[in-house]
Amino acid sequence: MRFLGRLRTIPVSYRVPVLVALLMVAISVVISERVLDRLSRTQESFLDGLAGSYLDGLTAAVLPAVLRGDVWEVFDALDRSRKSYQALSPIEAVVTGADGKVLAATDPTRIPSFSDLPEAYASRYGASTVTFDRDSATGFAHRDLVYQGQPVGAIHTAFDASHIFAERREILVTLLVTNGILAAVFAFGGFLLVRRMIEPMRVLEDHMRAAANGVAEPIPSAEFPARGGEVASLFNGYNALVHAERERANFAMQLAEEEKLASLGRLASGMAHEINNPLGGLFNAIDTLKTHGRTPGVRDTSISLIERGLHGIREVVEAALATYRPERSARPLSADDLEDVKVLMKPELRRRRQRLDWQVEWPADAAATIPGGPVRQAVLNLLLNASAATPEGGHIGLKVKRTADRLKISVSDEGPGMPRESISMLSDDDPGPAVRAGRGLGLWMARRMVDACGGKATVEPAQSSGSIVTLILPIGEEAKHEDSHAA
Repeated sequence: MRFLGRLRTIPVSYRVPVLVALLMVAISVVISERVLDRLSRTQESFLDGLAGSYLDGLTAAVLPAVLRGDVWEVFDALDRSRKSYQALSPIEAVVTGADGKVLAATDPTRIPSFSDLPEAYASRYGASTVTFDRDSATGFAHRDLVYQGQPVGAIHTAFDASHIFAERREILVTLLVTNGILAAVFAFGGFLLVRRMIEPMRVLEDHMRAAANGVAEPIPSAEFPARGGEVASLFNGYNALVHAERERANFAMQLAEEEKLASLGRLASGMAHEINNPLGGLFNAIDTLKTHGRTPGVRDTSISLIERGLHGIREVVEAALATYRPERSARPLSADDLEDVKVLMKPELRRRRQRLDWQVEWPADAAATIPGGPVRQAVLNLLLNASAATPEGGHIGLKVKRTADRLKISVSDEGPGMPRESISMLSDDDPGPAVRAGRGLGLWMARRMVDACGGKATVEPAQSSGSIVTLILPIGEEAKHEDSHAA
């Protein structure tokens, strides 16, 4: 299992050619084994026939002498047969009688006449005509002597088989060397061929790995195959995918910039409206002071009006600074951030004659570990969307409930209901298609904030009409003594 695991880690551009080379070597080994097996069978068949002819001739020569018991004639027949069958290279021949006693042997000093046949001969014979002893490179064969259906003796022979085994070794060496060279040549050629065949896949693999690391580059035309085909179509498809992804990213950036400008425009318009109203009152109060400033009642009323107007302008400016000041955005979320959202929504609510149902449960001395800037911006985007979906004169709602371990934010409207694409933007795993279609960028920013905080978002229909968007964010509580210590 470890070997297979390590094999899978080897690049395909090396793994496939090596496997092809090993396959060719395995085929060469199988072919060599079959050739040697066929050679062995052919040699054994040839020797069986040659030994059978030798025993037939020897039987015809010694049978009459065995019947008469003429030992010297048996010796003479054995001597003549040895010279006649030199191709078989006989080493020893022994003729026994009906009683199993030795009548004659080619080496009478080792096996004398009328002695018992050595027991080693009986264990040398197998089922076939010729039995080989590979250790001594010797072949053994025997033939029963039968006359008129009665056994009258037997012939036991041994012959030199060294040339047979030498021929086998020579052929084996020749096969190993030849097949080894051919297998090496074919394996190397197969390695190069397969490596060249899968080279386009390596190019595609490198570009896809680079794309996974965030650097998606199209495949240059110089790396395309010369004759086109399936690989060229695959490369073209990958390049089209890269270009489409770049266009989508550019389009998303453009939408984000446009949404940013639109939000800035709405906020700037709201701030101008919010500041312009108190300015008009301030100028009227100043004119009144110029004309009737000596009257105590008029003077006090005008100064009070000027003071309230300046306070209103300062609140608007502070809310804007709290929204776009970077160091403030990095601070933990607090109740002041939600109050800023309330101030920023006033111009839009006044313009559309809508009312904001404000239900915020936040202890005055509590803070959350989640960043305040992104949450504040997400809540503002949801309220602006709710205001746009709700008819003029309607109601939108913000409900915030904070516990020890989570923050629950609900935004409701009285619109016709949120489209499926917008719901997918907040609740599905991949909100990309809605962004590509140019819709729901504010919702997408809210979704990114929820994912960054490790929370979740849900969309449910309201009881009468409209939708309720709920953001659930995990938080941790900071103790007040830690704040004071840090200060």
